[in-house]
Amino acid sequence: MHDVCEEGADGIDRDAIRVSCNTGGLLDIYADTMFVKVFYNLFDNAVRHGDTVTEIDVTFTEEPDGSGILSVADNGGVGGVPENQKERIFERGVGSNTGLGLFIIGEVLGITGGCSITETGKEGEGACFSIHIPAGTWRYGQP
Repeated sequence: MHDVCEEGADGIDRDAIRVSCNTGGLLDIYADTMFVKVFYNLFDNAVRHGDTVTEIDVTFTEEPDGSGILSVADNGGVGGVPENQKERIFERGVGSNTGLGLFIIGEVLGITGGCSITETGKEGEGACFSIHIPAGTWRYGQP
């Protein structure tokens, strides 16, 4: 997982924005090879829309039912997604650039073992995208 996160961050200025991939050890997610596009698009959106973003943190939390939540949060204090847009942003054509980035993320996650994504941040505090990883489609790998 760490390698996928790092590869997704290749397109951003790492001197201006710190990307931290803290997924609690060697995390393996059984996913389509397009999974890296999820990170690329989320990081690109943080740069484009989070005017004051200097940090992006990726974390993983195991849920009691065996599923997991992969969170991608930025510190774009003046940014964030308005409450009335949280569901619409994943629709094709919605957005201020091409309207495809978050739509593509949803499509990639849909073919990746039933994963899904929601925006869980608070407007004015930056964006936070939570990716639900179903039980049985992830594990902590071996060193």
